[in-house]
This record gives sequence, C-alpha cells and structure tokens, in this order.
Amino acid sequence: IRSWMVYLALLVTLVSQSEGGCQDTGLCCFGQNQSCITEDWRKDRSYGECYCDQACKTTLDCCHDYDLACPAMSCVVSEWSMWSGCLEPCKPTLRTRQRQVIQEAHNGGEPCPSLHQSAGCAEYHDQHGPCLQSLVPALITTGGYGNARKKREILDNNITGYCVEFKLTSLTVGCQHSFSPHTRWTRYLKEGHQVCVECQPPALAQGQRCCSGDGENTGQDGSLSLQWQAVGNSRCRGLWRWVRRLDSCSCPTVHSFLFI
Repeated sequence: IRSWMVYLALLVTLVSQSEGGCQDTGLCCFGQNQSCITEDWRKDRSYGECYCDQACKTTLDCCHDYDLACPAMSCVVSEWSMWSGCLEPCKPTLRTRQRQVIQEAHNGGEPCPSLHQSAGCAEYHDQHGPCLQSLVPALITTGGYGNARKKREILDNNITGYCVEFKLTSLTVGCQHSFSPHTRWTRYLKEGHQVCVECQPPALAQGQRCCSGDGENTGQDGSLSLQWQAVGNSRCRGLWRWVRRLDSCSCPTVHSFLFI
C-alpha cells in the first residue's frame, strides 16, 4: 500500500509540475525577455525553469508548449498602391508606390518586405503645357513599362508609334550594379547586343515626327554613336549605333525597351 501511495504522490507531483507552461501562464514575449520565465517541462524532457520568449528558440530553453502557445506569424502587407505621377515634369525622374503593413511579424515569422518602390519616369507636360526642352540623351526603360504608363489624351488619334533597332557599343559598369526590381533589367545589357526600342505616345507627342534621341536627326548614319541612359539608374548609360527604323513593329520581349 505504501508503494502505491508513493507512486500516486509522485504522479500528482508530475501532473502539477506540468501545468505551468506557456499556455497556462499566458506568457508569449517578443525578443529576449528574462522575465518571460516559468517552471515546467522543457523540450529536452527535463524539468525546471523554461522560457516563453522568442529568444528561447536560439538558446534552446523553451517550455515544451512554446510552439503551440506562440505560433510563428509572418508579416502580412497590402497590395501595392497605384504608381504616383512623376516627381518632377520635363526631366528624367522617379515615380513611387507604397504598401501598408496589415500584420507585423511575431514569434520568428517572416519579416515585412520593402514597403516602398521607385522606378524611372519622365513627364512631357507641366502646368504650362508641353515641355519645351528635349530629353537628351535617349532615355529608355524596359518595354513592360508601356503597359502601365498612364497615357495622356491625344487629340490626334492617328498618331502611331514605330521601333528603332540599335546595336549597343558601350555601357557603364553601373548597369551591372542595379538591384531595384524595376531597374534590374539593366544587368542584362551587354555590348554587342542588338536592341529594339519602341517610340510611342506620350514620348511621341502630337506634332512630332520622332522620339527624342532616336537618331532621326543624324540622317540615320549607322556609323555615328548616340547616347542613351537608363531611367531609374543614372549610373547606367552608354552608346549605341542606329541600325534601322521599323514603322510597323512590335518589339520582342527580349531586349525590348521604350523611349521615355
């Protein structure tokens, strides 16, 4: 009988000891918190002081029910806002967009991604009307910008764009050091590549015959080197040579760009 009483007392002690974990105490702390401590079974099946803070995952002294009481919750963000207009008119500049944090990360969940993005932009009108100066050298961005670019109403609906093919003859090392999502395309530019650049409204404005920097004014001399610059990455610029103009065209998806 005595042995059964000892066994029962031990069982009661073990049960009572296992009732002080993170769930029972309501503990769940951010970072490293020395006060976020209780006494219960640990994950290594030893009994004693254990923690319910985020740091216990590193120090290996979590209570046995830490993962259940403090589940990892990754950051949740909203969809991107619409792109802003160009920050300044009549010059190469930037457009921006933002997103908001809906839920902060907790208990070791994935941290929040970037909340701000910027991309190259050029606006051909200011409060007084069309810009007076020409944007030289030729300003280019990836062809995908044409799908999102907000086009102004054009009075002459018969304006049609065209394409110009160039051969890249030189480019700066800054093209290889662009890590923004909207300028990463510059890292794939290589000397000797032939690229297709589309001229479309609003870069081709009413009353104009060509886009700025397209080589039209050089007499289409293929021996002349013309300047270009990537919008959004001012360190990426270089020279190219005019190959040909295509009046009816659709640039391929590879090495496809837009005059801005």
